[in-house]
Amino acid sequence: MPNVISHTVLPHVRLLRRAAAGALLSIGVLAAAAAQAQPAAAVLDAAKAEQQPMLDTLRELVEIESGSKDVEGVRKIAGLVADKLKALGGSVHIIDPTDVFRMGDTPEVIGPMVHAEFKGKGQGRIMLIAHMDTVYRNGMLKDQPFRIDGDRAYGLGISDDKQGVAAIIHTIALLQKLKFEDFGTLTVLINGDEEISSPGARSTITRLGSDQDAVFSFESGGSHGDLRLATSGIGAAYLTVQGRTSHAGARPEGGVNALYELAHQVLQMDDLSRPEDGLKLNWTVAQAGTNRNVIPGNATAQADARALRVADFDNLEKTLQERIRNKLLPESTVSMKFEVRRPPLEATPASRALAEHGKAIYEEIGMSLNVLDRATGGGTDAAFAALKARGPVIEGMGVNGFGAHSNSAEYIEVKTIAPRMYLAARLIMDVAQGKVK
Repeated sequence: MPNVISHTVLPHVRLLRRAAAGALLSIGVLAAAAAQAQPAAAVLDAAKAEQQPMLDTLRELVEIESGSKDVEGVRKIAGLVADKLKALGGSVHIIDPTDVFRMGDTPEVIGPMVHAEFKGKGQGRIMLIAHMDTVYRNGMLKDQPFRIDGDRAYGLGISDDKQGVAAIIHTIALLQKLKFEDFGTLTVLINGDEEISSPGARSTITRLGSDQDAVFSFESGGSHGDLRLATSGIGAAYLTVQGRTSHAGARPEGGVNALYELAHQVLQMDDLSRPEDGLKLNWTVAQAGTNRNVIPGNATAQADARALRVADFDNLEKTLQERIRNKLLPESTVSMKFEVRRPPLEATPASRALAEHGKAIYEEIGMSLNVLDRATGGGTDAAFAALKARGPVIEGMGVNGFGAHSNSAEYIEVKTIAPRMYLAARLIMDVAQGKVK
């Protein structure tokens, strides 16, 4: 009888044990999944607590007019930003640009940058960038003072990009309140000439960006809070023709008509656009001559160029220089200058992986995050950081906003302040701790 029990009951006992173990494993997996879907409560609470301090900082930033060409205004706001970063314990320097990439509209004197570094106890290197200059002229603040109306905070330059400056300051404050030090360095660079294509800051952004495990740019996320992994680049072509003036009625044959040559040059370049590849070249401005009865001795034209890949601009410039050798009038002199005002920002596997991680973080607080990995629009300092980056570069980390460069309606959505700080803090923490695959 004992043998019967051992041979018939024990297998069932083993099956029951296995089933129980499987059930416990399933419960463990479900619990882990549930825990993963829950927000990090301490981080979320800290983000909510920083909302009003960030609004207070935004009021201070908006009340300083800082148009790109108002160097004194940029210096004033740089001083405020530097003081706030110093108060958080950063090693802070206000940097006057020395390596300036001069373009056709670059002013003689350019505003400074604010560079700060925070040392942690880990290994990860992370960079946060934003800009403190605006497109506005002095005196326009009276028409767009800081104010809060319902869920919107309005103000001059508040969306583009003073919210980004404030978001960086208060994300760092949040991390400090959580006593998070698992990063190696947090580098902050606040640009003072972004709205004029960053002639003074671009080389610094590229140099610092090359040595980071991740770069986060805090331009606004726009109306929908999108993260952007790609933007088109902006280029400009300047065509100059030197001819020879002469009387248009009495001796036209004595002149070299610069307008004729300019027209020839522009027309022979009308096949350089490849819209299907995102490459566009459009001639938009032209000038020639001084008087109706004088053969024009000089003519100029400008073109706007867009590209999705850095290499496309390189190839376009090479082609332009080759084309101008084919002249209509041999005695004319033709020259071409090509500027890369901003390189394209190109999506990479690493940036896509980091953005997907960000989507999961946003889901922890019941929100969805849209990621744009195809170029929309153009012009971001993040593209300069990406030129030699070893890690992913993410644009659009700032709060939701609308009305950039507007006369009366620039605002941010207050309700998105805490979620965006939660996203920024969690991404920084996970990159620093090596949790992003």
